[in-house]
Amino acid sequence: MRELKVAMLGFGNAGRAFAELLLNKKEEIKQAYSCDVKVVAIATGSRGSLVNVAGIDLSKACRDMETLCRFDTDSRDYSEMISMEIADTVEYDLLIELTPLAIFSGQPAIDHIKAALNRGKHAVTANKGPIAWAFEDLRRLAEEQGVRFYYETTVMDGTPVFNLVEETLRMCRVTEVSGILNSTTNFILEELAKGKDYDAVIMEGKERGFVEADPSMDVEGWDAAAKTAALLNVLMGAGITPDQMDRKGIEDITIEQIRDAEARGKVIKLLCRGTIENGKVIGRVAPEEIDKNELSATIAGTSSVVSITTDLMRTISIVEHDPGIEQTGFGVFSDLIRVIVNSGK
Repeated sequence: MRELKVAMLGFGNAGRAFAELLLNKKEEIKQAYSCDVKVVAIATGSRGSLVNVAGIDLSKACRDMETLCRFDTDSRDYSEMISMEIADTVEYDLLIELTPLAIFSGQPAIDHIKAALNRGKHAVTANKGPIAWAFEDLRRLAEEQGVRFYYETTVMDGTPVFNLVEETLRMCRVTEVSGILNSTTNFILEELAKGKDYDAVIMEGKERGFVEADPSMDVEGWDAAAKTAALLNVLMGAGITPDQMDRKGIEDITIEQIRDAEARGKVIKLLCRGTIENGKVIGRVAPEEIDKNELSATIAGTSSVVSITTDLMRTISIVEHDPGIEQTGFGVFSDLIRVIVNSGK
């Protein structure tokens, strides 16, 4: 029986969803892959950390966050170690990066992953910042160290976008990527089209849990730009960062524009695109009018879609329907399984 020691940096909703899935599937993993997965460290920004190289009681960790909103300070595993200390010093085999997104830099998540890779440890990230800002450096470092680096959750939660291209579309060259990748703006535009007031729409989205306290990063197109940069960096080798994108959000879209488009059989969506122009990958995020009979026009609520055009398979589209936090947890879990299968450790 192999043993895989995991360190988790971040334990928010996605981290706990992953932890619950790991608890439910732990015995199945043992049976299917002869591998015992142990979480040996969990770091949070303000709720304490846990470290135990023999394995943390993951059930208790989840329960404490639910009941105490922090880790139990009386626990023998409780620690004041910060995330960078854990990345640098704790003995683990796989680092899972789940810290909040810093959309204008990708830090400190980039440094967390570099620390793991430099130590010859595998890394998985659900944080799109490192893929949007430093993908090529991290990919090259993982290759040099002979370790695995996966990031399926960074775009469209657990939907297998990167896996699809890497594992299934072998020898295909991606020539274009497009899609709807930000659920907040998709929801806002739909609700405005129903005649609802903007502030009421934002309030409803916050109450339902998918609109941030400050929705400006979504409304102004920054979240979509980061996701698009991640897609283009991985699938097209773009070497592009979010600030290099041609970006426009939905902040200036009026109800009159929405109604005018509807009268002409069209809808307005915040579309993400990556194309090749004069041999260079160009990224763009902007609201566009599209015909109601197009696939993108049918993407409702918090659903997302990405279309990948290749030289050999033409265009393939993947739709994620109304994802929840469980799908994000599964994305991290699927990358964990890939580490087990592809690394032998």
